[in-house]
Amino acid sequence: MSNQNIRIKLKAFDHRLIDKSAIEIVDTAKRTGASVRGPIPLPTKKERFTVLTSPHVNKKARDQYELRTYVRLMDVISPTDKTVDALMKLDLAAGVDVAIKLN
Repeated sequence: MSNQNIRIKLKAFDHRLIDKSAIEIVDTAKRTGASVRGPIPLPTKKERFTVLTSPHVNKKARDQYELRTYVRLMDVISPTDKTVDALMKLDLAAGVDVAIKLN
């Protein structure tokens, strides 16, 4: 795995959770001898929903909700076999979605 890079993309609804997971991944990769580029914060996706509160009338009575999706991107440059094993064994929080690509 000398000339390959690992690209890790994290997605979560809680920014504290995603930052904690990103720091954990960076520490694990650096401890095993690989260099890391990132975490790079990508733009936050904001979804807004407007819902009528009453089932029949009162068009003016509405609730508005917002769902924010936070994304972080990291590149592990020249990973070793130890790095890959350590990243596979890493246990992250339940609310974080991890996508891994090999470049």
